[in-house]
Amino acid sequence: MPLWKKLWLLFCVIWVVVAALNAGTILLLSEEPEKAAWPAVLGVAVPAALYLVLHVWALLSSRGGGRST
Repeated sequence: MPLWKKLWLLFCVIWVVVAALNAGTILLLSEEPEKAAWPAVLGVAVPAALYLVLHVWALLSSRGGGRST
């Protein structure tokens, strides 16, 4: 497994746990539980977007990035 995938996995686990704690706290303590939707969406969307960016970057860098040296 490449290093970027290991680091992404570590970031993803931390990000999802923090987002879940944030959404859970909002659900338990807020009078407006619909506010918990935004942290829940970000908890899934940010790691997915980061994986896509890193995957494309790894593909481009493995091809040489289009540079002729």
